[in-house]
Amino acid sequence: MPQGSSQPARPHRVAVIVDEGTNPFEVGVATELFGLPRPELGLPGPLYEVTLCTPTPEVRMNHGFFRLTGVPGLDAVDDADTLVVPGRPDNVVPRLAPVLDAIRRTHARGARVVSFCTGSFALAEAGLLDGRRATTHWMWADAFRDLHPAVLLEPDVLFVDEGDVLTAAGSAAALDLGLHLVRRDHGAEIANAVSRRLVFAAHRDGGQRQFVERPVPDVRDESLGPLLAWAQERLAEPLTVAGLAARAAVSPATLHRRFRAQLGTTPLAWLTGERVALACRLIERGEERLDVVAARSGLGTAANLRARLRRETGLSPSAYRRRFGTAAGEALVS
Repeated sequence: MPQGSSQPARPHRVAVIVDEGTNPFEVGVATELFGLPRPELGLPGPLYEVTLCTPTPEVRMNHGFFRLTGVPGLDAVDDADTLVVPGRPDNVVPRLAPVLDAIRRTHARGARVVSFCTGSFALAEAGLLDGRRATTHWMWADAFRDLHPAVLLEPDVLFVDEGDVLTAAGSAAALDLGLHLVRRDHGAEIANAVSRRLVFAAHRDGGQRQFVERPVPDVRDESLGPLLAWAQERLAEPLTVAGLAARAAVSPATLHRRFRAQLGTTPLAWLTGERVALACRLIERGEERLDVVAARSGLGTAANLRARLRRETGLSPSAYRRRFGTAAGEALVS
């Protein structure tokens, strides 16, 4: 049974703004990730509490496929710990003033603000992204730059985490960012359990490319699936890119091309991400010795473990254990 952090006095509150024309898929992503009960986790309460809110009593969602009524107004954002702003197709049309005001005041009081897909246009229009890194759907990158030149746009990544403001590139990348938030809030074990419930990849780093050259391999034998499964069972071993290439019976250059084409990342970046994720799970399960965690995850040394974990999570191993470990408050042996 996955173990996670101790539950707060109340669940983390998530508000989702549904504006005129909002994409229903991204609303569904938010409610699926943050709104469903998860009894399989064996926790005493829900991870999150979700509220949809609208600027008017009735809104037409994307292309009029759905009409949303009977939900709270925008005052609901005032109780939220996280505000999610999904995208909509008419991004060059200015948002309603009450929507922009709700975004600004949520950020001003210190809550976390998140955009899915082209919801980043709303965050930029509200002034939250000037001088900061952000992303949006690649098809809208040029229009975004024209409208918001002060934003440091990164158009070829899945998501950008700026701490209090996070942006996801597209509808599917919203799942990546959402799982990243679950991992940040509740640890790797809980995030892995949620991803299994979704039947979705547990860990795709935000720096991966938005789209890959060939999502479905043309040649069956070129699939990376068997190689990835083999490597995941041997992360403690001294795996190298050359060794992975030899296992796949290809050159390192060919392996690199296949990783780029099928996963949108490099073999080394994938291997490091898998090792850091394993190290997080080991710490959460109660392993106190850094040298053991480093060895079992394949990160080698305690110093490398500290550096990689801080880069990935922003926390030291001891801080990570205090936040997500099975025995909160126990010091991690360093």
